[in-house]
Amino acid sequence: MFKGSMVAIVTPFKGGKVDELKLRELIDRQVKGGTSAIVPCGTTGESATLSFEEHERVIEITIEQVKGKIPVIAGTGSNSTAEAIMLTKQAKIAGADASLQVSPYYNKPTQKGLYLHFKAIAEETDIPIILYNISSRTGVNIEPETVARLSKDCKSIVGIKEASGNLGQMAKIKALCGDEFDLISGDDVLTLPILSIGGAGVISVVANIVPRDVADMIEAFQKKDINQAKELHYQLLPLIKAMFIETNPVPVKTAMGLMKLCEPELRLPLCLMSEENTAKLKISLREYGLL
Repeated sequence: MFKGSMVAIVTPFKGGKVDELKLRELIDRQVKGGTSAIVPCGTTGESATLSFEEHERVIEITIEQVKGKIPVIAGTGSNSTAEAIMLTKQAKIAGADASLQVSPYYNKPTQKGLYLHFKAIAEETDIPIILYNISSRTGVNIEPETVARLSKDCKSIVGIKEASGNLGQMAKIKALCGDEFDLISGDDVLTLPILSIGGAGVISVVANIVPRDVADMIEAFQKKDINQAKELHYQLLPLIKAMFIETNPVPVKTAMGLMKLCEPELRLPLCLMSEENTAKLKISLREYGLL
C-alpha cells in the first residue's frame, strides 16, 4: 500500500508560526512532482517543537490539500505511549491514511517495552501503522525479531521506515516479515540498495527539493530499468550528502530558502547553518542546477 517516493515534508514557519499558505503550496508541488505519499510531522517536519495544536493543524492541512490524490502518513509517535495513542486517534479522525510511529526516545525501553508500546497503539487505534526505527536519534534499535513479532501479532502494523543504516538488519526484517510487510528506506542514500532487497520505497528528505527525480529513480527500478535507476541514484548522491552536512532538517530548509520555496526558518534548539556549510550547500545546489 505504501510505496514509491514518499516525502517527509518540512513544516514551513514564518515569524515563529506555521506558514499554512506555504505548506499548502509545498504539498501541491509534491503532488505535481510525482510523490506517492506525504508524511507530515516527522523528523524533517520538526515535530518535536510543534505544539499539540500545531501538530494537529499541520496534519489537517495536509489532508485537506492532498484531496485524496495520494496517501497521508501522519507522524504521531511519542516517547509516551498514551500521547502517541492520543495523536494517532486525532490523525485518524482528521482522515489520515496511516500513522508513522517513531520508537520511543530518551526512555530507552527494552525490546519487550518496545513491543508493548507499539502493540498498545495498534490495539487502541484503527489505522495502518508504519514503525520508524532511527536509533541514532532515539537511542534504541528495534530488533528484527521485535518487528516480526509485531507484524505477526498486530495486523494494523504494515511496515517499517528503516533508518538504522544496517542493510543486513533490513534484509533480515524482510526475510522474517515477508512480502506483505513494507520495508521503507529512511535514508535517501540507501534507497536504491533497499529497493534491491525488496524495499517498497523511501520516506525522503531530498524529495522536498527534487520530488520528480526521486520518484523517477524509484519508478525506473520498479520498471526493471536498473541502469536508469543507477544513473539517477548517482546523480542524486552529492545532493543527498549535502542534505546531511548538518542535522536534518537544517540543510534542506536552508536549501528551500535559497530556492525560494519557503522561509529557511527553524525552531530552537535547531538554528541556522554555519557560513562554511551554507557555502558548501550552495555549491551542491548550483552543481545540480537548482540555483
